Amino acid sequence: MEINQLTERVIGACIEIHKTLGPGLLESAYEECLCRELSLAGIGFERQRSLPVAYKGVQLDCGYRIDLVVENKLIVELKTVQELLPIHEAQLLTYLKLSGLTVGLLINFNVPALRRGIKRIVNHYDESSEQSRDDSKVEVQETKPVPRVNT
Repeated sequence: MEINQLTERVIGACIEIHKTLGPGLLESAYEECLCRELSLAGIGFERQRSLPVAYKGVQLDCGYRIDLVVENKLIVELKTVQELLPIHEAQLLTYLKLSGLTVGLLINFNVPALRRGIKRIVNHYDESSEQSRDDSKVEVQETKPVPRVNT
């Protein structure tokens, strides 16, 4: 499945969950529901993937965990916070860099309308280039949720 189609389907699943449950639950409840929605849609995912940090040739288990990796292409980080902050975007960007993936969704369920709680982050940083970390190209996109289409 192409990455844009995949992000649309994940966003659609999140909209379905938010419409049904609304804001106010714990992040773990939304994660459980999203896993159920993805399973029902036949979309592969890995939950709570460990993310080691490579440092001076050694893989260090620092306790980082990605909420969901969908189809080995997309990182989904779920939040239930008052508002998304730059630190949340930085967390997802770091996960993208460490995992080698390029696209991630940051979803905050603690909003009245879910479209206000979705950010798509694309990391164009290429470690093999001579760009410094500060020159990496990162797109943070406000997304327009796409209604879920039952398949």
